[in-house]
Amino acid sequence: MSEFVDGNRITLLTRGLEYFPQLEAACDAARREIHIETYIYDEDESGERIGAALKRAAQRGVATHVLVDGYGSKRLSPGFIKDLERAGVKFLIYRQERTALVMGRRRLRRMHRKVAVIDARIAFIGGINIIDDMHTPGHTPPRVDYAVRVEGPLLRHIYPAVKRLWALVEFLQLGADWHNALALKADAGTQGTQRAAFVIRDNLRHRRDIEDAYLEAIAAARSEIIIANAYFFPGLSFRRALSDAAARGVRVTLLLQGRVEYVLLHYASRALYGALLDAGICITEYHKSFLHAKVAVIDGVWATVGSSNIDPFSLLLAREANVVVQDRAFAGELRARLVTAMADGAREVQPENWRAQPLALRIATWVAYGVARFLTGVFAYGRAREFN
Repeated sequence: MSEFVDGNRITLLTRGLEYFPQLEAACDAARREIHIETYIYDEDESGERIGAALKRAAQRGVATHVLVDGYGSKRLSPGFIKDLERAGVKFLIYRQERTALVMGRRRLRRMHRKVAVIDARIAFIGGINIIDDMHTPGHTPPRVDYAVRVEGPLLRHIYPAVKRLWALVEFLQLGADWHNALALKADAGTQGTQRAAFVIRDNLRHRRDIEDAYLEAIAAARSEIIIANAYFFPGLSFRRALSDAAARGVRVTLLLQGRVEYVLLHYASRALYGALLDAGICITEYHKSFLHAKVAVIDGVWATVGSSNIDPFSLLLAREANVVVQDRAFAGELRARLVTAMADGAREVQPENWRAQPLALRIATWVAYGVARFLTGVFAYGRAREFN
């Protein structure tokens, strides 16, 4: 895992309502370089807004780069991309989807990160795609999601990671000389008092970094763990860590998606509820709108915000990026927002009600679990044993 560094200013941003104005303003203030990585880029109001800011930046001579995932952004029209490129925006697609007929591990290795870096001076990291909060098919908007704005020495870790990924994709697709890619010197002067680390997951040196960061913090927890996660299907080691924490008196609360989006994962994750509830873990399901959060707060001092779900896709296959913050004020703010979300739109799963589910629903849940576990073994490095 990346080292913790002091002297940062980390600002919590909730939903696109707070995120997009700051991202747009940072792009408009850019003088030298912009990098944006996003899993989904949609041609809605927010996508047009950020696209316009990127075009303005490119037209005044800022080196402007956008990297999107080929699956998450597969509906992005060629016309929209060409419009950006005509303005001078450099645009790349990570593993572009060319056919729906082939399924395999390589196809599932997506670029799920949501990172923006402006002038190697400001970074934005979190779970918010370039998509409007109000675009929530089948759900009541706005969606619940979080990001952070980062200024300070942590840019020394964030900026090179973004440059490396862009250069690698450019090299593989265009044959560019990725070793000689222009790079700025990160503005890493002290900006605040917060201690933080930038943690990524890839398929080389950082396969388990995000999961290990969670497990280390959970093992050290003494009073409270709150995890808010849209897609929750953890492996055995993660489940044991949560159960062990509850057994030693830590209050463990999971805020999970209550509405059905992906049917298989929705029901497979619920096969884990019984054991978690029996371990004394509190499960709350968010029903008011679409929960897209990937955040956690532990003991009121450790917090993480990022793109990584706690499921096989994020922890075993995708490129992800999280920021971990060790700061009581930041953790307290995130905790307060999660408590508000739970009070406003979540319902606690009662153990007695869970055990009284209809037989047909229980069968469907365990069938989904079996299928999900099988697919994990096939596509996720044969690690199905972790999902026993």
